[in-house]
Amino acid sequence: MMHRTYKTHGTCSRAIDFDIDDAGCIHNLVFTGGCNGNLKGIGKLCEGMNAEHVAEILEGNTCGMRSTSCPDQLSKAIREALSTH
Repeated sequence: MMHRTYKTHGTCSRAIDFDIDDAGCIHNLVFTGGCNGNLKGIGKLCEGMNAEHVAEILEGNTCGMRSTSCPDQLSKAIREALSTH
């Protein structure tokens, strides 16, 4: 199992922690900061899902006038983790 901590950019959340297992699935997803209830919900929805699939779904999502969002930052974190694994 690979653990990652990703420092977010341009969002209310400050960091994203998660694990990716040997089968490429996400576990233990936790956001630091941001919209607590929404981000806990994203963590529950992503639990056990294929990391690449999650990245594809969330990539490009925006928040208000921002060009990124917490879900978009998660997609970047996943892609970074998968590219270095």
